Amino acid sequence: MWSGHHLLGMHDADAAQARALLSMAHANAFTGDELHRRTVANLFFEDSTRTRVSFSIAAQGLGATIVDLGSTGSSMSKGETLIDTAWTIESMGVDAMVVRASQSGAAQLISEHVQIPVINAGDGTHQHPTQALTDALTIGRSLGRTDSWDFSGLHVVIVGDVISSRVARSNIGLLRALGARVTLCGPAMMCPPGLAALGCEVSNDLDALVPEADVLMMLRIQFERGGGARLASQRLYHACYGLTLGRAQRMKAGAIVMHPGPMNREVEIAGEVADSGRSVIRDQVAGGVLVRKAALMTAMGR
Repeated sequence: MWSGHHLLGMHDADAAQARALLSMAHANAFTGDELHRRTVANLFFEDSTRTRVSFSIAAQGLGATIVDLGSTGSSMSKGETLIDTAWTIESMGVDAMVVRASQSGAAQLISEHVQIPVINAGDGTHQHPTQALTDALTIGRSLGRTDSWDFSGLHVVIVGDVISSRVARSNIGLLRALGARVTLCGPAMMCPPGLAALGCEVSNDLDALVPEADVLMMLRIQFERGGGARLASQRLYHACYGLTLGRAQRMKAGAIVMHPGPMNREVEIAGEVADSGRSVIRDQVAGGVLVRKAALMTAMGR
């Protein structure tokens, strides 16, 4: 999970480290000056709303100064490499970097060339560790598992364009480390049997899973990563794999609905389900700020 002072992925999630960070986020005992006189650089080379804004709010809420940089408006548009850009920012005296990129492995690559902490805010189809931590925080709070963050006995079903999803990959590693049973579900082209190599179950039958899931985590179709090419029609997808009102009504008592966002309403999830009492989607968004505060503090040794 932590590679030195870098947070790069959840493929090697450490339960003790994760529980310590989740406990810090849940306690929300931040004073507002933990990172006073520190500077955090947000290097976002891919579009983002929730992650980018929540990292900015988190850093500012800890007293840090924020520097925002994207590929447009930077020297990368003139041909500067990713590493040269990272070196330049580091040389100006920033204390940590938060990196979002469309290339898998980008955060890892930067971490190998700088001395300051690097937090992966999503790299291609690879990893998104702080989203997985945010989802775990939400599950623990919603299902009463905050004492020990032990998810044993919980069944989490992740539904949708799994093969394109860095969120799914990070959640698989983290949730399994915390003790949850994880099942992936979707059409075979988006959720092939080979994904079982990640240590989870794979199914193409959503209706069989709905009544037994404690958590239904819906994923959008990632059109920008070719997900649309694997889709016959959005209407057919919604009928077969969307969380419709009818399916939501078959969920067991106390089960919750999640979505890491952005949502495509009436494709992977019906709007009335997203806005229902089972939905903890807004809690996920709110929890993201707390998790990213804890991640920044841990990365910088506070």
